[in-house]
Amino acid sequence: MLVECYDKKGAEVYEIIIKQIFQDLVLGPSVDDLKAFVNPDDPVFILAIKMKKTSNVVEFNDVASFTYNKEKDVTTILIEDENYLPNILNKLWRMFSRDEIYQPNRYVLEISGNQLTLETLIIDDPHSNLQRRIYDAIFRILPEGFKIIKDMSNNDIVAVVATDELIMDAWIEKANEYIAELESGM
Repeated sequence: MLVECYDKKGAEVYEIIIKQIFQDLVLGPSVDDLKAFVNPDDPVFILAIKMKKTSNVVEFNDVASFTYNKEKDVTTILIEDENYLPNILNKLWRMFSRDEIYQPNRYVLEISGNQLTLETLIIDDPHSNLQRRIYDAIFRILPEGFKIIKDMSNNDIVAVVATDELIMDAWIEKANEYIAELESGM
């Protein structure tokens, strides 16, 4: 972790704030590296975070098996991994009303019609979930009045430039330098 600031005490304070927020959100094990730039003279805050690799997305057919009964015109879904049941129900309730999903027991769901296309529905995306948690941390870390934010994230790097004024090209360049350093492992 590197926190750059022309004021040494300011850098130490922000390092403590970042560590505390990461500890509160249990993000430490999920982050490879972090670079931050704070300048009290120019109202700017630059933060670039490299996420660790996550597991692959989980599709519905990875955690359940599907059968379609043509005579009854019902798709039966047998849940094979109960850990994903809350995610499954949440996704299905957004697509169908709760009344359209019959759940005779904990492991079985029935939906009218041929719903075999649901097999490829993404049930869990660990990369996206981690990215969302990191954005949550960033918005907690940013100074209070910094409402102008440029998101420069790509792939496994979450990066933002924040200010309460217009964003200067030099700040964008600094963020791009941080991104390049994190991508190369420097």
